[in-house]
Amino acid sequence: MTDFEIIDAIEKVRTKNNINWMNILRLAFKHAPSEARDIVKKINKDDKKIGDLLKKLSENND
Repeated sequence: MTDFEIIDAIEKVRTKNNINWMNILRLAFKHAPSEARDIVKKINKDDKKIGDLLKKLSENND
């Protein structure tokens, strides 16, 4: 498998997984919206931390 074939395979799996993630999100908001909002808020906070760390990695420190 070439690098690009592997990347394409990852993309296909991630696409399916994103659909599953969105279905779980819909289910959570349907059955427990308050609790779902609290969880999404925590996920968003941690995603921001990850984004900040990735930004540091992408900066040129030379």
